Amino acid sequence: MSKARKGAPPAQGLAANSLAQGSAKRGDRSIWCPLAGAADSKRKVYHAAYCGRGRCLVRTTFLLILVLGVVLCASLGFAQTRTSKTLDIYVIDVEGGNAVLFVAPSGESMLVDTGNGGDGAARDAGRIMAAVKDAGVTQIDHLIITHYHNDHIGGLSELATRIPIKEFIDHGANIQPGPNIDPVLARYAELYAHAKHTVAKPGDKISVSGLDWRIVSAAGEVIKTPLSGAGAPNPYCADFKPADVPKTEDDQSVGSYVTFGKFRTVILGDLTLNRQFDLMCPRNRLGTVDLDLLARHGNPNSDLLVYPLHPRAAIMNNGTRKGAPPEAMKVLFSSPSIADIWQMHFSLLSGQEYTVPGIFIANLLDEPLAAMPVAPVTPPPPGQQAPAAPQHNGTAYYFKVSAQPDGTFTVTNTRNGFSKTYKPEAKSD
Repeated sequence: MSKARKGAPPAQGLAANSLAQGSAKRGDRSIWCPLAGAADSKRKVYHAAYCGRGRCLVRTTFLLILVLGVVLCASLGFAQTRTSKTLDIYVIDVEGGNAVLFVAPSGESMLVDTGNGGDGAARDAGRIMAAVKDAGVTQIDHLIITHYHNDHIGGLSELATRIPIKEFIDHGANIQPGPNIDPVLARYAELYAHAKHTVAKPGDKISVSGLDWRIVSAAGEVIKTPLSGAGAPNPYCADFKPADVPKTEDDQSVGSYVTFGKFRTVILGDLTLNRQFDLMCPRNRLGTVDLDLLARHGNPNSDLLVYPLHPRAAIMNNGTRKGAPPEAMKVLFSSPSIADIWQMHFSLLSGQEYTVPGIFIANLLDEPLAAMPVAPVTPPPPGQQAPAAPQHNGTAYYFKVSAQPDGTFTVTNTRNGFSKTYKPEAKSD
C-alpha cells in the first residue's frame, strides 16, 4: 500500500502587515497581538522614562514580556489554524469537465482533475483559482488526475503556471494514446518529474491531514475488500447486464471515498457502468455516503451504485448539453434517499421535464433562450455533428460544500446565495 507524503506547507509567520490588519485565516498563523504591534513605541517610552535614570532592568523586563507576548501570539495563531471545523469542497464549473477542490480544516488541499484543455484551459484554470482564493490556500498539496481525457487533465499545464502543485496522483499508463492527448501527457510528465508522483492502486490511503482518503478504483481495478462497515449484499445487482465494450480511459478512473468524522462522500471520475458493477456487486464494498459527487458528469449512473450508497444529496458537474439526460435523471429522482440534486448547468438534454428547479442550478447561459425547452432535446445520432452548444464563458459560479465532523453538511449555490443544510439521519433503535 502506498502512502502519499504531505506537501510542504506554505510559509507562515507573524508578518507585520498581517498583525496590523488583524488577520486570522485558515492556513495562516498570523493573528492580531497588541504587544507585538506596539513594540517599538513602548520600548522608546521605557528608554526615556527609566534608562535615562540608570534603571535599565525595567527595559530588560519589558523585552522579556514582549518576547513572551510574541510567543503567546504565535501559540494562539497555531490554535487559530485549528478552529475551522469544516471540510470545504468546491465543485467548480469547468463547462462539463471536472474540477473539485477539497480543503481540510488543517488547510491541506486536494484537487481532483483540472478541467478542459485547448481554448478552455485559461478559462477553467481561472475558475479553479477563484475557488482556491476563496479557500485561502496557496498551493495544491495533492492533485488526482482521475484519467487521461482532456476534460479532466486538459487544464493542468495552464493551472501549473498559476499555483504550485506538490504531488501528482494518477492511475499509471494511458490506454488511449492519440494526437490530442499525447502532448498533454508529455507536459504532465515534465511537471511530475519535479514533484512527488504517486501511481494509485485500489486500497491505497492518501495522507491528507484530518481526512480518511481511500482509493477504491484505479487502472480498471476496484477494491476487493469492503471498506469498514460495508459489504452487505446489494439487491440492485440482479438486473444489471454488463456491456460488451472495449475498455477506455473512463474505466481506468481513480475513484475516492472520503471520510471526515461522520461525514462521507465519494468521487469516482468517469467510472463506467461495468466498473461500477465490479465495485458494488454482488456486495456493496463502499457502504453509504452523505453526499454523492456524481460520476460521469451526470451521465447515467446505475441504480446499483446510486441506491445502496443512500446519499442525502447529489451534485452533478454537467454542461449545458453534456450529462443529465432523462435516463440519468430518472434514476436520481427515483432514489429512495436523495432529497436534492444540485446541477452545475440547466440541461438541454433534459429540458424542464427532468431538470431540477432553478434554485439548485449554479450557472445560466451567456445569452439565455427566450424560453427554456420543456421537452428534452434529442441528441443527434452517433457520428453526426451536433449544433454548437450554448455558450457560457462569462461569470461562472460553483457549489461550496461545508461538512462538519458530526455528518452535517451545507451546500451553497454561489450564483444566488441559496444554502441548504442536511442533518445526519436519526438512527432507528
